[in-house]
Amino acid sequence: MHKVRTYNKISSKGLSRFEAGNYIVTDNVSDPDAFILRSQKLHDEEIPSTVKAVARAGAGVNNIPIDKFTQKGVVVFNTPGANANAVKELVASALLISSRDIFGGMNYVQGLTEIKDPSEMSKLLEKQKSQFAGSEIAGKTLGVVGLGAIGSMVANMALELGMNVIGFDPAMSVEAAWRLSHKVEKMDSLQNLLSQADFITMHVPALDATKHLINSEALTCMKSSAVLLNFAREEVVDSLAVKQALDNKKLNKYVTDFPTPDILGRVDVLLMPHIGASTSEAEENCAVMAADQLMEYLEQGNISNSVNFPKTKMPRHGGYRITFCNNNVPKVLGNVLTLLADCSLNVIDMVNKSRNEIAYNIIDVESEPTQELLGKISSVEGILSVRLL
Repeated sequence: MHKVRTYNKISSKGLSRFEAGNYIVTDNVSDPDAFILRSQKLHDEEIPSTVKAVARAGAGVNNIPIDKFTQKGVVVFNTPGANANAVKELVASALLISSRDIFGGMNYVQGLTEIKDPSEMSKLLEKQKSQFAGSEIAGKTLGVVGLGAIGSMVANMALELGMNVIGFDPAMSVEAAWRLSHKVEKMDSLQNLLSQADFITMHVPALDATKHLINSEALTCMKSSAVLLNFAREEVVDSLAVKQALDNKKLNKYVTDFPTPDILGRVDVLLMPHIGASTSEAEENCAVMAADQLMEYLEQGNISNSVNFPKTKMPRHGGYRITFCNNNVPKVLGNVLTLLADCSLNVIDMVNKSRNEIAYNIIDVESEPTQELLGKISSVEGILSVRLL
């Protein structure tokens, strides 16, 4: 029996995945094996020693103390790509409302409450519509910073809308490269992208390396007519630097899903209330992916889309499965294999993967290991957690 504690409102479509297995899933289960959550902040939460995995139904994991979990041998999952289409569609709308004063025009019409004659209103609108004129995005250049699951979809979408697309991502994965159209021109530096783009859209994670990636220096590289879009994370753009650039007419507009008090009340800033993934489809997709990843790990020990552990998968060929994670230092795996040999346990198959300072291992053996043996494995220097599946 596996116990999963839920936080926030998780889509029922995702939670229903657990019905196929032997699970208890509630928001108050004691001694949980795993958490599944959305925005719940875990930094100040007391984490039960029974927790083996945490799944975030979304891409960002700022609400999870990853380092703390890693040293406890707890795998942290996220769901990259599950909400990609929702964000892509919102970026499409942002491109359109920032190139034409659609928002201003709609507000103007809503204010004409004193006019009762349709013909009078029609004449007035015909006279005033020029003040809401804009330009088309077709033929303009979109610079996409970050070409992962969302960035690559945005880039391909912009091509279909007739835009020229340039991209920059020094850490681009093979999977992302396959998704990306060959028509997207890759830039060799962020500065080159910023200097050429009419619109710049951010799609990078919030990391130390990306904090204030768009700062006062980066803004000086942009065209004064450029529009900056941030649907990634608040931290990747320095809003005070953006405000100064707008004040000095060094930037045309800023559109973001992450409002801050210093940029409220400006006509050259379009703000949205963090609704990038706020569609029923995205919430369902994230919940389903999070649930499936938890089940695969709890039942089989396989890992995919973890932010702190290496991707590790091995099919089962019978026998008993031992999994363990350890600090990525020499001799740990060798010491474990020696313990297995001393107990005459034959290894059927095994896989060892590492990621930065963490290593993860799956070993299938022919006969059932004793609790004494598992205790000896747990005592090997460097090992953080051990499981028998």
